[in-house]
Amino acid sequence: MERLWSPWRLAYVTGTETATGCIFCEATGPHPDPAREALVLVRGRVSYVILNLYPYNNGHLMVAPNRHIGSLAAATPEELSEMMQFTRDAEVALTEAYHPQGINAGLNLGRPAGAGIIDHIHIHLVPRWTGDTNFMSVVGNTRVLPEDLAGTAKRLRPVFERLKSER
Repeated sequence: MERLWSPWRLAYVTGTETATGCIFCEATGPHPDPAREALVLVRGRVSYVILNLYPYNNGHLMVAPNRHIGSLAAATPEELSEMMQFTRDAEVALTEAYHPQGINAGLNLGRPAGAGIIDHIHIHLVPRWTGDTNFMSVVGNTRVLPEDLAGTAKRLRPVFERLKSER
C-alpha cells in the first residue's frame, strides 16, 4: 500500500488554522515568516501574485491588490490594470512552466459565490489537465499534488521576473 503524506494540509482540513487578520493584507509587504514570504512570486506597484497555500492543483496562484478592497468596483484604474497585467503574466508563466491543457481564472465575490476571504478581492488561476479530477477528490475528499509549494515557486518565479523586466 502506498501512502500519500501532506501534513501541511492538516490545519486546513481540520479547521484548526485560524487567521488573525487578512492573509492578503499580510502579504502586501515582507512577511516575518520566510515560508509565507516565499509564496509571493512578484510584486508590482499596487498588486502582487501569490501562490495559494492550499492549492486546488499545482501552480494554483492568485493575483491580489495591495489595498484591502472587496470588489472590482472599489478598485482604481491602476489596480485594475496591474491586476489584469499580472493575470496575463500568470497565464504565460503557468503555460510555460506546467503546459496545462486549460486554466481556470476567476473571482469569487461574496461568500455565496464561494469566496473564502470576502473582503479582499483576488483572482484565482488554476492550471487544468484533462482528467485531473481523479478518484481521490471524489472518494477521499483529498487532492494529490506531486509538487510542494517551494518547487512551484522555483518553477514560476523566473518567468514572472522575466515578464516584469520586459515591460
